[in-house]
Amino acid sequence: MRKLSSIGLCVALSVSAAQGWAQTVVPTKGQSSQQTQMDINECNSVAASQAASTDTSPSGGRVKGAAAGAAAGAAAAGVRGNQHEVYENANSNVKQEYRQNQAKGAAAAGAVVGGSRQRQERRADEKTSAANSQTAYTSCLQGKGYQVNP
Repeated sequence: MRKLSSIGLCVALSVSAAQGWAQTVVPTKGQSSQQTQMDINECNSVAASQAASTDTSPSGGRVKGAAAGAAAGAAAAGVRGNQHEVYENANSNVKQEYRQNQAKGAAAAGAVVGGSRQRQERRADEKTSAANSQTAYTSCLQGKGYQVNP
């Protein structure tokens, strides 16, 4: 059986190395290809556990937005209604219905805004998590005596 040259080993490892990380891993302490593969797998596990432990996906954005919108809508309806003489003369059922309609509309808008903010936060968290995983993976391999090239 023929031995792989160091360049061949680097190419093979760069293709199969990390889950989604296109990098070249070069052994600097004479590690065998089997040891290198074991170290890569271990560092993949370290990076995956790092990502799992820092996963703080935002939730409840729509509900929070709807609640804030409903409160704002009801308050605004009360303020707007008090500015008109007709509102003062209306019976309490009509006033209540007006406030509820305004609150519903504002709650719907708040749910849309809350959902949008939640998606933006989740995307930012995903980018941060990916960068943290990448750093953990690279640091792990460097600690085991490998040169990691992008």
